[in-house]
Amino acid sequence: MTTHSTDARPSRPAPAPRLPKARGPLSASVIATLEGHRPELPGGEEIGRADPYGEDLQLLLYVLYELHYRGFEGVDESLEWDPALLRVRADAEAAFLRVLRDATSGGQDVPEAIGALLVEPAGDDGHSVSHFLRAEGDLRQLAEYAALRSLYHLKEADPHIWVVPRLRGRAKAAMVAIEYDEFGAGRAENIHARLFADLMADLGLDPAYGGYLEMAPAQVLATVNLMSLFGLHRSLRGALVGHFAAVEVTSSPGSRRMSQALGRAGAGAAAQRFYDEHVEADAVHEQVVRRDVIGGLLEDEPHLAADVVLGVEATGHLEERLSSYLLSAWRAGRTALRPVARF
Repeated sequence: MTTHSTDARPSRPAPAPRLPKARGPLSASVIATLEGHRPELPGGEEIGRADPYGEDLQLLLYVLYELHYRGFEGVDESLEWDPALLRVRADAEAAFLRVLRDATSGGQDVPEAIGALLVEPAGDDGHSVSHFLRAEGDLRQLAEYAALRSLYHLKEADPHIWVVPRLRGRAKAAMVAIEYDEFGAGRAENIHARLFADLMADLGLDPAYGGYLEMAPAQVLATVNLMSLFGLHRSLRGALVGHFAAVEVTSSPGSRRMSQALGRAGAGAAAQRFYDEHVEADAVHEQVVRRDVIGGLLEDEPHLAADVVLGVEATGHLEERLSSYLLSAWRAGRTALRPVARF
């Protein structure tokens, strides 16, 4: 099939992001290794004593996962599969996954888990970021939200594409159909990550990939790390499908509120376009995910039901933690960004 693009801008390789500053001894040892030094890497017991939700462990995971995406400036690409770093990552993943399992139901009722996502609150229940931003958010808060969400949206759909080789038949066909839309349906200017970069530029932000990593707290890193954790492990393919379902099912109403928030605050057309696209597209995607991706997966592999529920519930759990952090900061008149730099 021939694809084309109307994008006339010259194509230049995007520079890899710089390594971030460490946030504790665990991330410090990993970052030093990537810089070419030879520190003693942490063992399983040391990693097990760390806060699984904390800045140190979440940055460690984020940095190691990024080796599978675009890497970092000056870092040897062969380190992506370095056995010592993979051991550290496995220990950190085990700690992270353990608290996620503890925080979720462990159930196997997929229709019930998906059904809970379909229930929209009658109004703002006090815990919704999109409701808050629509009702009272200002451009500074909207810009902060975009900066923090950019850690995922500038690689939107990339973690989910890893599940495609692990699916079969109806589930695979449906997943690829949705991902085709996410990647612009053959047109580079419509790739959703590109639309988010345009949103950022409209808000006066730097759209460079990973540009706001230093400002992102652990609550943000955890939401991005969850996708990479599920995506990089075939054994967690059901959880990745559950995560994908949670995102798609909740995206359309939340995107509508975000578009309204941006319009009320006076943002430009490019900022609103990203969310307007998701209102329409994800309303369709939701049906396909429920009927064909999840339905096809469980028809082939019914034993993965518990993992699908894990993916749905872990996504909700981490999003609730992030929402609580953001709303607490904004309602107190504080920035939600880590105190490293300012816009």
